[in-house]
Amino acid sequence: MGQASSPPATTPEPPTTPSADSGKCNSSVQKVGIKSGKKICCCCPETKKARDACILSKGEEDSECLKLIELHKECLRGEGFDVK
Repeated sequence: MGQASSPPATTPEPPTTPSADSGKCNSSVQKVGIKSGKKICCCCPETKKARDACILSKGEEDSECLKLIELHKECLRGEGFDVK
């Protein structure tokens, strides 16, 4: 009788290790600022910190926080990001 052939052996793929940036950005290509070469999350730390502290303590709709949000956006635009 004929010999039954078994399927070819497959080599298991090695597990992938997440990069240091995994989970930080949903897009596969991260944009960097034109001036600093930094990712958007790392640009303008002073305005980001002030904005975040204000939002946490007073809420996003507070007039002072709205000014800080706009200042942070302006800083990011100055770095070359297209922020609306």
